[in-house]
Amino acid sequence: MGLSPKVNTQDTHFTTTMKRKMEETKKIPVTVLTGFLGSGKTTLLNHILNDNTHGMKFAVIENEFGEIGVDEKIIPEAVDEEVIEVMNGCICCTVRGDLVEALKRLHKRMDKFDGVIIETTGLADPAPVVQTFFVDEDIPTLYSLDSVITVVDAKVILDRLAEEKPEGVENESVEQVCFADKVLLNKTDLADEAKLKKIEVEIRKLNPTAPILRCVHSKVTPKELLNIQAFDLKRVLDFDPEFLDPDQEHEHDSTVSSVSCRIKGNVNQHMLSRWIGRLIQEDGANLYRYKGILAIKGVEEKFIFQGVGMLFDGNISDMKWNVPESERENIFVFIGKNLDHEWLKDCFKACIVTDKLRFKVGDKVQANIGEYKNGTIKKVWDDGNAYRIELDDADKTNVYAPIDVDTYVKAR
Repeated sequence: MGLSPKVNTQDTHFTTTMKRKMEETKKIPVTVLTGFLGSGKTTLLNHILNDNTHGMKFAVIENEFGEIGVDEKIIPEAVDEEVIEVMNGCICCTVRGDLVEALKRLHKRMDKFDGVIIETTGLADPAPVVQTFFVDEDIPTLYSLDSVITVVDAKVILDRLAEEKPEGVENESVEQVCFADKVLLNKTDLADEAKLKKIEVEIRKLNPTAPILRCVHSKVTPKELLNIQAFDLKRVLDFDPEFLDPDQEHEHDSTVSSVSCRIKGNVNQHMLSRWIGRLIQEDGANLYRYKGILAIKGVEEKFIFQGVGMLFDGNISDMKWNVPESERENIFVFIGKNLDHEWLKDCFKACIVTDKLRFKVGDKVQANIGEYKNGTIKKVWDDGNAYRIELDDADKTNVYAPIDVDTYVKAR
């Protein structure tokens, strides 16, 4: 994608001031966006990229905890930025070398942009990312770390901060707050004033100096976040004296994993919604984050969904598919604790529209209603469900199997 400079027609003083600061330092400023899964980092990034008051061109480095990226595909196509994905691991450990290489490659094109924004996965401890700008031989001469912006979710942050981890494993949410030069208390519409004040008290216990900005949908004016020269190495060394030791240990919770799937086809929306609804109802506590882009049968626009725990949001977007229906590709990513990878993939694949079902009307099956009970297929594709099953009980109870997998219905 091209990297032509934007013409700024608003807030000239803000733009001029930032340009002057950059000229004085002679280094490219870097802003690190961090925060736990689902806190609103990508929404904030899109606000910054779409804003026309800062007059800056950005290179964006995104890191996702998984093999398949979603966020890069929902950054508005009209935004003319350089986007690099550092994939399949936490940016703070397994792919840190890739981060360094990405920064060095970007600097060769420094005339094309004015700043770098790094969006870390929600499972990243910011320490090794920040450390990169001080312990690597080349990076400190090319870039200046401007600030670490931490986004926290008002609905769940208290639970995240209080979460007990296995011995030796860091609480990422705590680390993200501690390293923040500024904290965005996001989703304030989902909490009352008493809870918001309690959150602010807990944040200040961990980080007494970072300003806290309340917001909804991550809406904050960019001049509160860009070129603020807020990072203070001395403050970091005060709470983490070993910060500059490149060999200090860094361990993640091994029960947390990501599962992703990419498959061509068109999804049965009713099947998908019923499966997702049942999934988050039964296992929402273990789902830290899930998101995806789906092709719905008979719909020209992309269906984009995301969620945190039991909070699900999904809608038909304004983004149209630019490929034939047969070439559309669905992508989803789930991140959570104790995930059954193959079961999630099988359920998702079973939502793809197909004319073939394993059973026909009249077949004898077993339906899972908490335990498997004998029944008979009474109807297929009933109200968006793969099967309606009549149980072999006195009341001839009818139940639904939303998806054609053994988890819900199997042969006798």
